[in-house]
Amino acid sequence: MFGKKEYDNNYNNSDQIDTIIGKNSKIEGKITTNGTIRIDGTLDGDLFVQGNVIIGESGKVNGNVECFNIELSGTITGNTVSKEQLRITNSGKLLGDIVVKSFIVDENAVFEGSCTMKNDKSEIVNNEKSKKTANKDAKNS
Repeated sequence: MFGKKEYDNNYNNSDQIDTIIGKNSKIEGKITTNGTIRIDGTLDGDLFVQGNVIIGESGKVNGNVECFNIELSGTITGNTVSKEQLRITNSGKLLGDIVVKSFIVDENAVFEGSCTMKNDKSEIVNNEKSKKTANKDAKNS
């Protein structure tokens, strides 16, 4: 019941990785990309991905990250928004606030920040509240 689960991260397949930042590379600036990106080096800047992010054990991101899924084995110092799943492995470290749909923290992983959980239902509720508030404001004008 409480045994260690193996997670099937099919986005962590090297045949499906579109961009790789090697462990001897350091990039400064914002990266915007589609597909899957793997970072084993250092990124000093924000990362916006219409796809998945894999940060290897030697990978470091000093900036904000926004993506669909993220598997963190290295370090992120910044805020993270994951539209689907964020997994911090046993060697991973995240220092910053997160907004996620699904959050997995392996034993010995480090997370220092606040967590906001989102799901499809809460987004629908928030959208309905926004519509009601907008309609009420329009009637009062």
